[in-house]
Amino acid sequence: MWIADLEQARTEWGWLLTRVGFTLDGDWSGGQTWAAGGAYLTYTTSPNLTTAGHDRRSVGLNHLAFKAGPRPAVDAIMADAPEHGWRPLYQERYPHAGGPDHYAGWLENSAGFKAEIVADLT
Repeated sequence: MWIADLEQARTEWGWLLTRVGFTLDGDWSGGQTWAAGGAYLTYTTSPNLTTAGHDRRSVGLNHLAFKAGPRPAVDAIMADAPEHGWRPLYQERYPHAGGPDHYAGWLENSAGFKAEIVADLT
């Protein structure tokens, strides 16, 4: 994932990825890699960026979804997110913005990336 501000990503993404069970797997001057359960996410800076912000409504990545465990874990992440650079989305429909059988919250960080935080099925 291309990012414009590495320190901002380390703060915002680092917090979120830790909360959903990822661990830091690589760290270098231009980025980081986080891993969990056979999956990984790498964000890095690029000298060729055409814009500093991400528009999830443009062609490309709309959002990333992460399993967060039981419903109280999702609630806790959503409650803590604003203190860590994430803005809750669709609050008027939380936690069922994805439908009556889908318990999740959506967040957007300061760079415009959206994450879906999903509870385990009960």
